[in-house]
Amino acid sequence: MMLKRTVGKHDKKKRPIEKAASEELKQEKSRREEGKHEKKSLPELEPLQKELKREKYKRRFRRVLRSTVSVLVVVAAVAALIATLVLPVLQIAGTSMEPSLSEGDIVALVKSGDLENGDLCAFYYSNKVLIKRVIAKPGDYLWMESDGTVVLNGEKLEEPYVTKKALGECDIEFPYQVPENHYFVMGDQRETSIDSRSSTIGCIAEDQIIGKLLCKFWPLTEFEWLA
Repeated sequence: MMLKRTVGKHDKKKRPIEKAASEELKQEKSRREEGKHEKKSLPELEPLQKELKREKYKRRFRRVLRSTVSVLVVVAAVAALIATLVLPVLQIAGTSMEPSLSEGDIVALVKSGDLENGDLCAFYYSNKVLIKRVIAKPGDYLWMESDGTVVLNGEKLEEPYVTKKALGECDIEFPYQVPENHYFVMGDQRETSIDSRSSTIGCIAEDQIIGKLLCKFWPLTEFEWLA
């Protein structure tokens, strides 16, 4: 006796449900695969963004560097121009101006031909720059006593900047009249300074003068106005 399998209504209903479930599983699997690809692609953006940031930083750094260098060049040029034309700067060498100026001090000058007695001035002599104090101007009459006291136009000269008076290296005859367009200068260290008292240097012509000292600014703790 043969039995026939009959397909019931319930079996017919199951097949569409199974198909739908299978489709859903396929779609879910597909979505997961796509998600994996998306996740894998995300890290690739990070190096790109870092590289872009690095390039932006390089460009910005180059711009800042160029502008900074330009500013420094301009400042250096202006400083050099001022130092050459308006305020030359000199460093003291030697001890002939002690105690007013010591070796290693740095001073600023102002270019001026208007010198008065007592001014400190810088001038050219034999390819060197010397610094001395103006004692007498053109046309003045000068006398020096044996103890080093200076008599200017008949009056003793008050010199608080000199710690020890001395006739020093002197081979000129007194009374002495300062020639026109010349200045009689001496160092504050009268014993050792070689200056207008010696015919080796003599009086300083106006065209030899660089200018008068404005201030001493180094060492900073000893800043002092000199003019």
